[in-house]
Amino acid sequence: MSRTIREARLSDMAAIMQVMAAARAIMRQSGNMNQWGAGYPSEDVICADMEKNGAFVVEDDEKVVGYFAFLPSPEPTYAKIYDGEWMDDSLPYHVVHRIASYSDAHGIFSSIMDFCFAHESNIRIDTHKDNRIMQHNILKHGFTYCGIIFLASGDERLAYQRVDNG
Repeated sequence: MSRTIREARLSDMAAIMQVMAAARAIMRQSGNMNQWGAGYPSEDVICADMEKNGAFVVEDDEKVVGYFAFLPSPEPTYAKIYDGEWMDDSLPYHVVHRIASYSDAHGIFSSIMDFCFAHESNIRIDTHKDNRIMQHNILKHGFTYCGIIFLASGDERLAYQRVDNG
C-alpha cells in the first residue's frame, strides 16, 4: 500500500464528504452522539480550509481515505483557555482540525501527525469530551492536556498541545 498526504482540491470534495460521513458514523458508534451534528463539517468549511491552503487528504493507493485541516496560528478560539494553560503561549503554532477517516484505514492519525510535525514543532489540537477515540490518539502521540476552550458556537472542547524542541 502506498500512503500519501497532499493538499485537497475542489475535485476531491465528494470523496472528502464521504470520509466525513464515515467519521461521523464512527463517532456515533463509539458513543459520541453530539460532535459534528447538523451537517458539520460542511463543504463551505472544507472550502474555507482550502482557501487557507490548510486542507489535506490522506490517500491509500490514490484513494482518499482521510482528511484533516492543518492551519497556522492564531486560532481565535484558543485565545482563552480555562482550567489550565497552554504549554507555550508565546511561539507561533499550527492547529489540526477536522481529522476524519474510514474505519478500515488504519494508522491515519499517526500519518497525519508525522506529516504535521515534519512541518511544525508546536501543534495544538482539541476534541469533544465524548470523543474517546480522539482523546486516546492525541495522548498516545505525546500531546499534553492543557485545559478547556470554547468554540465560537459556545461548545466546550478539551485542548491539547505538543511542543517538540528539536
